Amino acid sequence: MERRLISGHSPYEPIVGYSRAVVAGDRVHVAGTAPIPADGSPPPTDPYEQASLCLRIVGEALERAGTRLDHVVRTRVYLTDTAHWEAVARAHGEVFGDVRPANTTVVAQLLDPAWLVEIEVEAVLP
Repeated sequence: MERRLISGHSPYEPIVGYSRAVVAGDRVHVAGTAPIPADGSPPPTDPYEQASLCLRIVGEALERAGTRLDHVVRTRVYLTDTAHWEAVARAHGEVFGDVRPANTTVVAQLLDPAWLVEIEVEAVLP
């Protein structure tokens, strides 16, 4: 089975020892993606903007892996506060409204207190 690693720009990848995404056979597994801007600036403070940033990062990783957001079959969304669910759901729905992957949303504490959301996905190769 093919196993290919896709790196991202998170400073945590080399420290923790993970990849932004892993291609395994016909599947692409994208790691939990926090709202970390590529330029190292602080994340946006709005939950919708954070979710949109996470999804852009996920989309970039999927493209590098050879697939697209419309090939996503599973999403997992981690929120720090239930009050953010509607804003994050709006961003998720804008991307996946027609794709309709299986989804789980969980309220959890994230690594950085500035992060309001983290998103991971699984996709198939076309």
